Amino acid sequence: MGEIQRPGALYQQVAAEIRSGIATGEYKPGAPLPSETQLIERYKVSRPTVRKAIAALRAEGLIEVIHGKGSYVRALPAPAVTIERSITRTGKTFRTGHHAWEQAEEPTVYRTTTTAITAPLLGVDEGEALFGVDRLLTDPATGTRALHRVLIPFATADEAKELAEAPDTEPEQIYAALTAAGNKLTWHETVSARMPLPDERSALESPDATPILHTTRVTHGTDERPLILEELRTSADRAQLAYRITADRPRQLRTV
Repeated sequence: MGEIQRPGALYQQVAAEIRSGIATGEYKPGAPLPSETQLIERYKVSRPTVRKAIAALRAEGLIEVIHGKGSYVRALPAPAVTIERSITRTGKTFRTGHHAWEQAEEPTVYRTTTTAITAPLLGVDEGEALFGVDRLLTDPATGTRALHRVLIPFATADEAKELAEAPDTEPEQIYAALTAAGNKLTWHETVSARMPLPDERSALESPDATPILHTTRVTHGTDERPLILEELRTSADRAQLAYRITADRPRQLRTV
């Protein structure tokens, strides 16, 4: 690497070169970056350009600035907790991978409607009525926080009457109630990563420039009909997700 010659804003070019150095291991986790003077000499740019590049990398969470010492490559620790994204059943009892987590506060129960995002997942039109239940969970061993949300269509609540009376029923008990109503349950889950909204970052106590893991789990009943939608959000620096993968049997064709 040397003098910047590519088109584009200079500070972005400098940031890209440093980012590349971090990715290739030239700048190792926990190690200091070259000083401002050294970076100025290396890339033949001004001090404000270097400072803007450092600020951009800091906003990305790649480096941290220690007052009086300089800039250091951020050392990312191993996640504090592994969340098993599993569902097990013994008789009529269901268990999820975070059933042992504690509730930091009482659940918030409210009425809402489906959005352009949640409506297709639940197989209904946008604007359909739902019960919503929000929980703030903590792992007792590590203090890791997670936000859990359940969205229950009114049609599902009518099918399992106890849900209409107590929408804040625990997810494991919801599965049991839906099974008792005659459903054979299956689940479909997706995982994404994104930057948190301000209220999410505050509730999860996430550091600056740290993404969250966002899982979306749809519980399906008989004939693959969507019944409820669950969301779990947790800080990506504190948790990792684990899945048990099994091979599905191919569907057998039958002569009618």
